[in-house]
Amino acid sequence: MGLSKLNLLYKETVLDHSQHPRHHGQLPDATAHLELRNPTCGDVIDVQAQIEDDKIVDLSFDGVGCTISQASASMMTVALIGQPVKRARELITDFSKLTIGDEISDQADEELGDAAILGTVAQFPARIKCAALPWHALDELLEKREVEKNH
Repeated sequence: MGLSKLNLLYKETVLDHSQHPRHHGQLPDATAHLELRNPTCGDVIDVQAQIEDDKIVDLSFDGVGCTISQASASMMTVALIGQPVKRARELITDFSKLTIGDEISDQADEELGDAAILGTVAQFPARIKCAALPWHALDELLEKREVEKNH
């Protein structure tokens, strides 16, 4: 795919998820939630998850932020709902690798869906935190849940 077509696809996908976010708002049956802030730009994300039998049954987000953070949160929910917690954490790691310009497997790229296109933020270091914020919030939520479960 040519660079101009890739740029257009990126813009269209990010704008679509930002203007029409999937799984946005409060999750009434949430079993856990975590809020993170990016003090650099003011983005705030509250990730809410319904986890049953070590599987993400439902996921939503709330908060305010730039187009990239809101689109990334929307893409994250689509990619990770229905995933076992262990696989979700692996995909969060893969997403983090993409945002710093590292390669990931074709399978992970496919499972990330629209979120994989955000790997282009590696070219804009100031935007990496925007794209990564919701993913970091969910990872911290899952880590906290794991620690609580084991104690």
